[in-house]
Amino acid sequence: MKSVFQLFRIRRDERWPALAVLVYVVVLNAMVVNHYADRFFNLVRNYHHFFIHEFHISGFDSLSYAALSQWDTEYNIFRHPLLAFFMYLPNQINQGLIMLTGHNFAPVVMAFLLVFCAFYSFVFLCRIFREVIGLPRTDARLLGMLTFSFAYVMVSVSVPDHFSLSMFALILTLYIAGLKMTAGRQLSIWQTIMLFVFTAGISLNNGVKVFLAALFANGKRFWRPVFLFFAVFVASLLMWFGARAEWNYYEKPKFVARQLKREKIANKRHEKLAQAFKDTTTLRDTVAINAAIQAQIAADDSAREACRTKAAGQKEPVRHIAQGGFMQWTDISTPRWPSMVENVFGEPLQLHQDNLLEDVRTKRPEIVHYRYVMNYVVEGLLVFLFVAGIWLGRRNRFLWLALLFMAFDLFIHEGLGFGIEEVYIMSPHWLFVLTIAIAFVFKAAENSRWLRPLRLLTLGLTLWLLVWNGQLYMQYLAG
Repeated sequence: MKSVFQLFRIRRDERWPALAVLVYVVVLNAMVVNHYADRFFNLVRNYHHFFIHEFHISGFDSLSYAALSQWDTEYNIFRHPLLAFFMYLPNQINQGLIMLTGHNFAPVVMAFLLVFCAFYSFVFLCRIFREVIGLPRTDARLLGMLTFSFAYVMVSVSVPDHFSLSMFALILTLYIAGLKMTAGRQLSIWQTIMLFVFTAGISLNNGVKVFLAALFANGKRFWRPVFLFFAVFVASLLMWFGARAEWNYYEKPKFVARQLKREKIANKRHEKLAQAFKDTTTLRDTVAINAAIQAQIAADDSAREACRTKAAGQKEPVRHIAQGGFMQWTDISTPRWPSMVENVFGEPLQLHQDNLLEDVRTKRPEIVHYRYVMNYVVEGLLVFLFVAGIWLGRRNRFLWLALLFMAFDLFIHEGLGFGIEEVYIMSPHWLFVLTIAIAFVFKAAENSRWLRPLRLLTLGLTLWLLVWNGQLYMQYLAG
């Protein structure tokens, strides 16, 4: 296994493409920072409400700006258990800058984190194409460029959400697992635990993918009792109990206060409903009156909850698999096929012109269609190359590992409906899998007459996406 220094050292043949991507990502981040520069460099009292109210790029959260400005467990603890702690050192750097300048440099500090993660995401992805799949340098770079031309790679590497960090962690996990599989070696217990803590700490559901990587790299030895106990059971248990302890210490007091406030407001509303019913009813039986009042209160509460969870673009209130816990975030009412066309393989690859980067929680319709047939042609070509890559690489274990990464996400979002109304925001978790699959089309076309047309097609798609997404993103940030 390579040392950390060797892993992150930029090799001579990587320098120019890596420099190009560095400039590309710096420009994207500079555009976002400049867009909000007149507001976000100011010191305010309540950073959480300020950034949530002021930041608007699609449905991405600006909680990282708040965490860097005034440290707190800004994120949902059970979905991002360690992310706030990962932000502590950057927060301290920003606190030093605030003391020195009197201005809040959270957008700049976050931009440095995003640039670092995006830069190494590109480097490690190109290494996957070369060292794990075995493509020549030209094709590896071309597929790396194609990945970074995707709309929600372009956007996610320049907004203060966790998705760029997650993408970096997942690509790193795939790269390390791929090297192990290629060399016929295994992920050790400590390597698995470190990858799990880093990846699941950013986003808990992605920790499952580390275990999948260990399963594919280690084969039958994954099931050894010692490995299962320490690398899987103990690591998962500590993460979960750590998240519970974190919630009890940091979040529970605020949660209880919010619940008490909501109960007081609800009780007042219930009293008004009861009094209004008593003033207008013709019933005389006390039991019947109380039953009718309770039924009216229950109906009112249910309608309010449905409206609260309904996104702006959803025509009907969301239907969940069950209420409470994680099931309250599921959705079984959104139609899946339009979601797949427009929000899984549409918006993540090419921005829609209409309702450009609007938030579905405010005014963006859940399903937005492209104006031009050409957009569907481009989407169709990319999906065709993706499916062709799956078929041509169907016997490759590394490809199946990458596809399982994507399948897990699609099960959560398209199957259970978690976040389905804005599933495109989660796409940085799987967009790189598309180009990993396409890499097997290149692998199959080596030394054939199809290689040159394939390169030209991929270059054409890359240029189209860069121009289409780039000009729309600039148009949005210039507005």
